[in-house]
Amino acid sequence: MEIQPIAHFESPFSTKFGIPRQSGLVPDLTGRIVFTPEYRQMDAVRGIEDFDYLWLVWEFSANRDAQKSLTVRPPRLGGNQRMGVFATRSPFRPNNLGLSCVRFERVEHDPKLGPVIYVRGADLMDGTPIYDIKPYVAYADAHPDARSGFVDQTEWQPLGVELPDALAARVPQKEIASLKATLAQDPRPRYHDDPDRIYGMPFLNLDIRFKVSGGILTVVDIIHLPT
Repeated sequence: MEIQPIAHFESPFSTKFGIPRQSGLVPDLTGRIVFTPEYRQMDAVRGIEDFDYLWLVWEFSANRDAQKSLTVRPPRLGGNQRMGVFATRSPFRPNNLGLSCVRFERVEHDPKLGPVIYVRGADLMDGTPIYDIKPYVAYADAHPDARSGFVDQTEWQPLGVELPDALAARVPQKEIASLKATLAQDPRPRYHDDPDRIYGMPFLNLDIRFKVSGGILTVVDIIHLPT
C-alpha cells in the first residue's frame, strides 16, 4: 500500500527538541492543519465541527534515516531501560507512523488554502505530514479504566518553571502559557542531569535558553532567530 500526505501540520516547533512527548500534555499549545491542494474543499470537512477531538495519523518525518531497533529506551523510564518497540510510543518505529489525539478548536476557510483546521494539544513538529484525520468517538475510543503498563508504574512530576519578566516580554503574550507548560514537561533527554548545562529550544521564531537544577527550569535568555 502506498500512502500520500493529505495535509501538513503547522506548529511552533521547528525541530524535534522540546515537542511534548504525548499529545494533550500541553493543552494550550496551538497548531493548524493545512490540506494539500486536492483536499482543499469544505466538503472534505463537512460535519467536523460537531466533534471535540480528532485523531491524526502522521509521520515521524525527522526520523526517516534513523536506525530502527526492536527495543527502545522510553524517556518515562529515565532512558536507561529497554522495552519492546511495540510496547512503547517511541518515535523510532518500523513505519515511522504516529497517532495523536488533539482538541478540535475550529475550521476556517482560507481563500488560497481552503479549509484550515485549528487544534490544541498536538505533539507534532512544524511541517509534519498528516496521512489521515478521524473524529474521536467517546463510546468506542475512551477506556478510562485501562491499564497503562510501565506508565502506571512510574511516577513523574513536571518541572517548576522560572521565566523572568524581562525575558517573558520577548514572547507573544498569548504564547507564554503554552511555552511555560512545554518547558515544564522537561525537554531534555531524560538521562541528562547537568545543572550547569544550558539548553536551547526553538519555539516560534525564538531560541529559548534554559538550565535545570533541583526540579526547577530557569530560562536564562531568549534570542530572536533570523527569519
